[in-house]
Amino acid sequence: MLSDKQRDAFRNVSQKPGMQIWTISKMQMVSVPSRAFGNFFEGDCYVVLNITKARGSGESVDIHYWIGKSSSQDEQASAAIYVTQLDEYLGGSPVQHREVQGFESPQFRSYFKSGLIYKKGGVASGFNHVDTNVYNVLRLLHVKGRKHVTATEVEVSWNSFNCGDVFLLDMGKTVVQWNGQESNRRERLKAVLLAQDIRDRERGGRADISVVDGGREQDSPELLKLMTATLGPKPGQLKKAVSDDKHDQAQAGSVKLYHVFDDSGNMVIKEMATEPLTQDLLRSCDCYIVDHKGSSVMVWKGKKSSKEERQKALNTAVGFIRAKSYPSSTPVEVMSEGGESAMFKQLFKSWKEKEQIKGLGNTHTVGKIAKVEQVKFDVMELHARPELAAQQHMVDDGSGEVKVWRIEKLELAEVKPNLHGQFYGGDCYLVLYTYQVANKKQHILYMWQGRHATRDEITACAYQAVSVDNMYNGAPVQVRVVMGKEPRHFLAIFKGKLIIFEGGTGRPGAAAPQTSSRLFQVRGTTELNTKAVEVPARASSLNSNDVFVLSSNQKCFLWYGKGCSGDERMMATEVCDLLFRQFKEVVMEGQEPADFWVALGGKAPYASDKRLEREEQVHSPRLFECSNQTGQFRMTEVYNFDQSDLDEEDVMLLDTWEELFLWIGVSANEHETREAAISAQEYLRTHPAGRDPDIPIITVKQGNEPLTFTGWFTAWDPFKWSDLSNLNKRPAVMDDGGYRAPGGPGSSAPVYKTPLSLKPSTPTSPSSPRGPFLSGGGSGTCLDPKVLINTPATELPEGVDPGQREDYLSDQDFQNLLGVPRSDFLGMPRWRQIDLKKKAGLF
Repeated sequence: MLSDKQRDAFRNVSQKPGMQIWTISKMQMVSVPSRAFGNFFEGDCYVVLNITKARGSGESVDIHYWIGKSSSQDEQASAAIYVTQLDEYLGGSPVQHREVQGFESPQFRSYFKSGLIYKKGGVASGFNHVDTNVYNVLRLLHVKGRKHVTATEVEVSWNSFNCGDVFLLDMGKTVVQWNGQESNRRERLKAVLLAQDIRDRERGGRADISVVDGGREQDSPELLKLMTATLGPKPGQLKKAVSDDKHDQAQAGSVKLYHVFDDSGNMVIKEMATEPLTQDLLRSCDCYIVDHKGSSVMVWKGKKSSKEERQKALNTAVGFIRAKSYPSSTPVEVMSEGGESAMFKQLFKSWKEKEQIKGLGNTHTVGKIAKVEQVKFDVMELHARPELAAQQHMVDDGSGEVKVWRIEKLELAEVKPNLHGQFYGGDCYLVLYTYQVANKKQHILYMWQGRHATRDEITACAYQAVSVDNMYNGAPVQVRVVMGKEPRHFLAIFKGKLIIFEGGTGRPGAAAPQTSSRLFQVRGTTELNTKAVEVPARASSLNSNDVFVLSSNQKCFLWYGKGCSGDERMMATEVCDLLFRQFKEVVMEGQEPADFWVALGGKAPYASDKRLEREEQVHSPRLFECSNQTGQFRMTEVYNFDQSDLDEEDVMLLDTWEELFLWIGVSANEHETREAAISAQEYLRTHPAGRDPDIPIITVKQGNEPLTFTGWFTAWDPFKWSDLSNLNKRPAVMDDGGYRAPGGPGSSAPVYKTPLSLKPSTPTSPSSPRGPFLSGGGSGTCLDPKVLINTPATELPEGVDPGQREDYLSDQDFQNLLGVPRSDFLGMPRWRQIDLKKKAGLF
């Protein structure tokens, strides 16, 4: 228990959602003002408390203990003590995190959208975090990172520069952003945002921001003069580019559980189990360490564990890291029973919260008994509440238009409407579903793969899906469906008439398998969630919770298990009428006639235990960025994500546990798209919790996101990408070529300087250049197409915008290359324009 004096130290701690930061000064916690958030002195330690409203209900409470690389051992020990006491003050529910400068977790970095700034010195040395409106500043910040930015104070000298990064020369009233020649667009944009943040928070909005491109400093003579006066003459050659991304830890496969206990005054750590871990291994009277192959170390404190074990949890984790010879920067999380982090739960094969029962539809399988509470599902709420659509995996009630094709001889063969819903395990199918949202047509393309289809047919199914996708200008959401793993919306499309045959084919003229008996298990209570699946025709396939249809040569049996409901019986009767026209004999469990068992090959044990309620498996959604912009394909997790984290240049993976979404940005390259699809399957295959590798993988293209995707994001803006016209524009560029940071004063120095002869003008402009330039294009200045097609940006004529090459084509060349008149092109959505430009070699 905390003493009154210890509690008094936390009397000003707010328990409302938001972030609070303290630094350790003279072994005491001193509050950091909010305007200084994101600034960290290298000689200090910090305690960061972040409280957020969790997705759905409740709150998430995290305490981060940040260690500066020059901080003293006393400060580190003091910060660790305060973290433990603050955790106890808040009831033991927070998750504790140990953060080391330069190796902060993505979750910690996500709190500071504008980036982290590492400042030399410390508060004890007399430095202040932020002095607003002070202009006698001179510092050079080395900016690194693409998703989460860090800026480190370095020596104010050209010796600190390199060709691959972005640097901010902060001179008080002027901030100059210098872009290395090999830095990418994302890094430059992030540096712009950081410069704006410095201007607004530290200079009260009264500072000029200017941009200089490395290697082209002569284009900005005034800025070059200013930089030379501060840094001295620029050397002939700067340092080469260095990787600005540490290799993100791959999803570690080897997960181990260790038991932590006291033995005669000595703390003992004993290995207990390896993956896949199960929740029942954790006992409330003990403490445990979960080692995620050295990528992170997590400590779990049982509610009934000893006070000493709980208080020493953080130190025990640090000692474990030393004993394993892991880097001192290895992330550490400490949590109490009932307050587990989302990442911790993901490492277990199954994790169940108390008193949470699953909602829509039965999900039990053959041979397993499970009851799921049936909750009335109001489809009309889906569009009003996108989060409900996401949780229920339903974009609508399945009442849209349906087209079905079967793969025959590797080509598409349309299936007649009266056969919709009948799928054979020896076939592959494409199902195109069309529905409307706000009077706009939306499409979902399901690729159903039969268990016994050939490899060629599965490949042809994927190939034909691309063809159908192109027919609809790339708008359909693509969903891979493996036989037996049909998502809920797929069931709803067929209105209770979905029948899956184990083998055979639905092709015209094909002979049906010669069997004496066929058995179908029927699951579902409404048209939205019913399907019939063929199972082996033997008694062991029966399940007391379901209805089964058994067809033999003589008659058809409708078998009602003792646990099935009236709704299930009604839906099964309708399915039975579709399957067989024979006389149907209703058979109640326990009253089966002899010929029923004869048709199944004799009696045998089957799943008939007492019904069990299955608790909801609770897993928070996780978002990953898939990118090769650093030269190597990597998947990086994005914490506290929102719509702004979806980058148009990348592919993003959203894991909602029951489904995986691949979101493809409009400017993502083919390599990223291909690698992301492969990595999604690898992600499932190697997941420590032993995930099902056949769960649906849904491909979503930017601008065509369904509700089942957008519902996982807070405050999704459906108009953000309505025409994608805000993408691929150079940010913050003034009309005269100078830079303007939004909301602040502009720079008089020219940036991205463009020759006047190539500036866009009207077609009647009299200043058309001669030589290789023509006239009559969309910009009034035209070039020979050979100069523009597949030409690297660095080799284009000076002044040509690489992203707008079509502006320099004559109207005739424009139509010849892109296949449409310029006026039609300008009326297309941005993603379609980019697609045409790529095909023409103009992107």
